[in-house]
Amino acid sequence: MRAVIFEQFGHPPRVQNVMDPEPAASGVVVKVEATGLCRSDWHGWMGHDADIVLPHVPGHELAGTIEAIGKHVTGWKIGQRVTVPFVGGCGHCFECNSGNHQVCESQFQPGFTAWGSFAEYVALDFADTNLVALPDSLDFATAASLGCRFVTSFRAIVDQAKVKPGEWVAVHGCGGVGLSAIMIATAMGANVVAVDLSEEKLAFARELGAVASVNGREKQDVIGVIREITKGGAHVSIDALGHPTTCFNSIANLRRRGRHVQVGLMLGGHAHSPIPMDKVIAHELEIYGSHGMQAFRYNALMDMLETGKLKPQRLIGKEITLDDAPAALMAMDRFEGIGINVITSFR
Repeated sequence: MRAVIFEQFGHPPRVQNVMDPEPAASGVVVKVEATGLCRSDWHGWMGHDADIVLPHVPGHELAGTIEAIGKHVTGWKIGQRVTVPFVGGCGHCFECNSGNHQVCESQFQPGFTAWGSFAEYVALDFADTNLVALPDSLDFATAASLGCRFVTSFRAIVDQAKVKPGEWVAVHGCGGVGLSAIMIATAMGANVVAVDLSEEKLAFARELGAVASVNGREKQDVIGVIREITKGGAHVSIDALGHPTTCFNSIANLRRRGRHVQVGLMLGGHAHSPIPMDKVIAHELEIYGSHGMQAFRYNALMDMLETGKLKPQRLIGKEITLDDAPAALMAMDRFEGIGINVITSFR
């Protein structure tokens, strides 16, 4: 099969011919029909993820059809249309048994713990626990776009922050994660303030439902502006970028007893960034992480897609080919363009 592969961190990936994968006893092989490019893939390529063993094929936001099935798989058939969370639970550990597959002690992550979906085929383990069936009405590109940033934002807004109608939600960073969070928070009835350095991205955030926006390039006191807009601070704030400045601002712009959710990855030199702990204590702030979403929670998301309350297809910026992927991956730290890139052509 053809796949994007890199042999050294930070060095240009290449499209090469590699061996087709075989399914594990508890896994499947999926013919990839679409796969999204995510900043997490860029972090992996840069060497920020200790799980990656070289040489490596990235890619973790995927949708496709089942091509082969392991001997212990009971719930799936060849030809079914599927997607998968980017964090797969083993189905047997304490966390999985408590329903928290997204923090499984032996988690499987395509594109990180194993070769990923920037390829014609990808092997996925723990299939009975993690695969998600796709309705015929959902195209592969849209389904792939759900895989990481959209479901992580869904869990952040709905399950972690428990956003309520009428609350103020600040979203720091209007890339794929941030725009997803804005769309979901708006659908939940919240008032969203979008924060970014690009006026183009802020305009799109307003199209998706943000009722106010703050350009951090123009406003020096982002925290003060948000507190003024929200009349005392946000009830919920999301760092959708993963940077010391956005993390600090997201916590500092909360009102008393507010909730911060860290969605953007804090890796490399940003892994141990300072936060306003004095405010966390004095104002009884709550700090959460959001790391993917369990397969069984996709039902709620799919219902909102079917009724039209969520339209993730609006977040797709460009459909590209596998041959375009190496350059697109290397350019992700420049935050260019609106929306996300999805690979939909593999030959």
